[in-house]
Amino acid sequence: MPQSKLFRIGYGIVLILLIVLLASKVNFIFTPIAVMVTTLFTPIVLSGVLYYLLRPLVNFSARYIPRALSILIIYLIGIGLIVSLVFVIGPPLQKQFSSLIENTPEYAVEVRDTVMELNDNEYVNRFQESDNFSIEELTGKVTEYINEVVSTIGTNVVSFISAITGILVLIVLIPFVLFYMLKDGDKLPDQILKLVPEQHKDEGRKVLKDMDEALSSYIQGQILVSVFVGIFIYIGYLIIDLDYPLILALVSMLTNVIPFVGPFIGLVPAVIVGFIHSPLMALWVVLVVLIVQQIESNLISPQVMGRKLDVHPLTIILLLMVAGSLAGVVGLLLAVPTYAVSKAIVLNTYRFIKLRKYDDTFSA
Repeated sequence: MPQSKLFRIGYGIVLILLIVLLASKVNFIFTPIAVMVTTLFTPIVLSGVLYYLLRPLVNFSARYIPRALSILIIYLIGIGLIVSLVFVIGPPLQKQFSSLIENTPEYAVEVRDTVMELNDNEYVNRFQESDNFSIEELTGKVTEYINEVVSTIGTNVVSFISAITGILVLIVLIPFVLFYMLKDGDKLPDQILKLVPEQHKDEGRKVLKDMDEALSSYIQGQILVSVFVGIFIYIGYLIIDLDYPLILALVSMLTNVIPFVGPFIGLVPAVIVGFIHSPLMALWVVLVVLIVQQIESNLISPQVMGRKLDVHPLTIILLLMVAGSLAGVVGLLLAVPTYAVSKAIVLNTYRFIKLRKYDDTFSA
């Protein structure tokens, strides 16, 4: 039997495919595992994000007081900040939401009138004639889609209640998971290293450290940058007197977590609201977002995030395209940190293999 490197790789691929095939024949064995993973995935991921955000504070305060007590104090401070934000932001946010809901029919009429005006435009008519495209057909499809969404919401009350229940369970569960992560998280690397042979523990510790630094720098940096972007965009929307500035700024802050495409996703609703007011307002919205993004990319991100991830922008774009197609919004959020961790594992594994070959050669 051939023993070349190419054939060994082929044997490995065939063996992996055979294992996958056999596993698919007894998938009932793995169903409980899949249910457990999907159930625990969301609280663990959210707790992990909060863990990396709060860990520096806990480590600092744990120098002076017991770690468990420092976590409880940070919890109390966090609850106080959340309550304060609710009292400060809650009333204007509720007012803007109520106004948006009340004015939605009026906005729909304005959008329809704008579409009809475009339909009567000479240049648009030429475009329709040349490309067999009709704005009326597009408007009809959009209206039909909106009606389907509304009817779906009306017929899926049980699913909505189930989603609300799931959110409430997360709100109760996450603080407990996060508490033990913050309390005993530093012990996890030592527990993992027990599975590694003694002569390879130093390299294994280096892999875990690189993974931890990659996740920590990305999560902390991305959250802080998104908060800065949300604040600056809110100030900009106030300056240009855009309707619903708080809601639109929150949307921009949340979508900015997604690299590259997030700012464009957050820009869309603001441009729509601005365009309903006037085309000039839509241009002002685009200008505000461009200015904020320039400040963020040239001043804030280099200071907050640095270059710890060392991921090329083209690589990030390709990752987002693939992850978005495979897993939607969740894929967009997890693509870059997953790649950063995988890169750390691959690079350190490769370095470990080279080190072993060097040791074998030297000993021989």
